[in-house]
Amino acid sequence: MGVGEWESLKWLGSTTGASLRADAFAGLTGAAIVLPQAVAFAAIAGFPPVYGLYTAMIPPIIAAVFGSSLVMVSGPTTAISAVVFGALAGPYSPGSPEFIRAAIALALMVGVIQLAFALARVGRLAGFVSHSVMIGFTASAALLIAVSQFGPALGLPASEGHGIISRAGTLVTQISQTNPIALLSSFVTLAVAVLFRAYLPRWPGFLIAILLGTLVVLPFGEQASDLAFVGALPSAYPIFALPSFEGVGLIDLTESAFAIALIGLLEAIAIGRSLAHRTRTDFSANQEVVGQGLSNVVGSVFQCYPASGSFTRSGVNQEAGATSPFAAIFAAVFLVVMAMVFSPYLGMVPIASVAGLILYVAYRLINFKELRHLLEASTRETVIAALTFLVGVFINLEMAIYIGTLSSLAVFLGKSANPVLAIGAPDVNEGRRTLRNAEMFNLPECPATLILRLDGPLFFGSVDSINANLRKLQRERPEQINLILILHGVGDVDLPGVELLEHEEERRKALGGGLFVVVHYPPLAKQLVKLGLLQILPKNRMFDSKGSAIAAAVASTRSETCQGCAARVFIECETRPRGATQERVAPKETSIGE
Repeated sequence: MGVGEWESLKWLGSTTGASLRADAFAGLTGAAIVLPQAVAFAAIAGFPPVYGLYTAMIPPIIAAVFGSSLVMVSGPTTAISAVVFGALAGPYSPGSPEFIRAAIALALMVGVIQLAFALARVGRLAGFVSHSVMIGFTASAALLIAVSQFGPALGLPASEGHGIISRAGTLVTQISQTNPIALLSSFVTLAVAVLFRAYLPRWPGFLIAILLGTLVVLPFGEQASDLAFVGALPSAYPIFALPSFEGVGLIDLTESAFAIALIGLLEAIAIGRSLAHRTRTDFSANQEVVGQGLSNVVGSVFQCYPASGSFTRSGVNQEAGATSPFAAIFAAVFLVVMAMVFSPYLGMVPIASVAGLILYVAYRLINFKELRHLLEASTRETVIAALTFLVGVFINLEMAIYIGTLSSLAVFLGKSANPVLAIGAPDVNEGRRTLRNAEMFNLPECPATLILRLDGPLFFGSVDSINANLRKLQRERPEQINLILILHGVGDVDLPGVELLEHEEERRKALGGGLFVVVHYPPLAKQLVKLGLLQILPKNRMFDSKGSAIAAAVASTRSETCQGCAARVFIECETRPRGATQERVAPKETSIGE
């Protein structure tokens, strides 16, 4: 990472008393929200609640200080928690010491991988992964979360399955054992969370929902004694301890670590870019990768499981008036205080109440408006989202993110490797001659000259596709021996691209015509010259305007060809000899527009 790109801590210079007060208020709001969320997310991941609190205390501070976003809040998230559970629930028993040690080791591995990504400057590559991948992944993660929490919400015994299908099957066989008190607690919690979200969104609805879901159980006394409860917290604040790898298969965790590292970065970068747009601030994807990597490495030595940016808490933080990363730091400090104050009471919370809250979180995780828009807007993106979702449902979430990412990259590479070659022709119907798509607007073309506009890169990945299209057009239009190639949307060109132009010039020259290249963008023209284009083409065959190229192509056309031509589509054709029976038609305009 270059020195100029590293701008962490630049926000310290703009800190004032007023901004600190605003950040402190936003931090207090965030702490009130994350307290019940952290307990819920720990349950999703298969941990005792205290590990969710730890992960909401340490990673947010490190990510805030070393990341790029001013208002993003990191910590435990729904998607990461679901993937951690899916990765560890098979080899290890959820909540066991081995399970916890594996999760902490996983956090360290994820952090190291993310820092390696930062060194390789992978942050920019995240922009090439379609958002539809995250839509499909999030939907499958939400389904896994919901299926995993229906059992606790109904007071059923713990399921031994760890996939969506196996857990759903177990749930069906156990449904007759539903505990009415557990069902009441989860229902009250879920209903209160929904009502507060709808009518009092700025209130700490999650906290109140958990409170009421707990109080509703108290009148049942001993009848509720067989319910599962959160239990007492061993410590309200994280303690430094190096990760232990005893009984942990690090090699077996590698695949999951890569998937979680990728998911975490996609989440964080997507949130950071969105918030940067809202707040009109700068955002460096690669710097954020550094912040996320460090947050997981440091978090692992304070008994945290993998963390990432949180959509919910980041949005609340911004809406609450946060101005800098101090808000995330304040939230972590306030959370430590609140956890110490409420620690004796958290043990009284029924697991069913927590499950009810998680069911609401799972539902909110799916953006139905976004899904409808995707279905209406793009078949290709819908297929990517559906493929990611189905892999997550029927295989696992790690494989889903891999398949979705590869599919997204395949689509991007497919677009880059198959740029558009549009056939152009002049149109004077609007009083000004403009080049338009000849096939779309049914325009007459010059019998001797073909005009093509290239929209896309001219590089090694696209030369085969471009060459195939050129050969096809040559077979279909053998009389059009001249080719005017307009490099309109070409943002990249390399030596194989120039070699393609060389071969095209040779073919056209053998037919008695030539290649005429139009380059509007000066840096692109300079790059073409550097790669040797003018060693292939005469200097009078490379132009910065379409008019000059057309004039040169018309001037190079054989006189007998022009004498027998009745089309006369170019203004420049008036300078060419006519046949005896041809009528002279005055052009409407003498300028060429885009």
